[in-house]
Amino acid sequence: MKSYRKELWFNIPARRAFINITPQVDECLKESGITDGLVLVNAMHITASVFINDDESGLHHDYEVWLEKLAPHEPVSQYRHNVGEDNADAHMKRQVMGREVVVAVTRGKLDFGTWEQIFYGEFDGRRKKRVLVKIIGD
Repeated sequence: MKSYRKELWFNIPARRAFINITPQVDECLKESGITDGLVLVNAMHITASVFINDDESGLHHDYEVWLEKLAPHEPVSQYRHNVGEDNADAHMKRQVMGREVVVAVTRGKLDFGTWEQIFYGEFDGRRKKRVLVKIIGD
């Protein structure tokens, strides 16, 4: 069994964003030489997420609206975590959207369902953060 590890780095200038990282993960898979196995894609920061869904702008807008209803950013005084910070909502949004995904690798390809893509979700941007890509298999 082979193992491959790479970190993808992001510095999103906005507070929130959804970035399709499927091409970067696919490139990692090609670099790994693994044709059958598993890919783990993991947000390495507690105010960011990795998730799988459709790459459709209306859905991304709906996520923004829904997440803001669940954990509104303002007023920041509503959160105990925000003593000296203003990102409690980002921690909660990450909890809902998830930390990581695992995708099967079959015949050298990411084994997705129809429309599935991998996304990096940023909920407290404006600084450098990383995503781990770990691939194991043969």
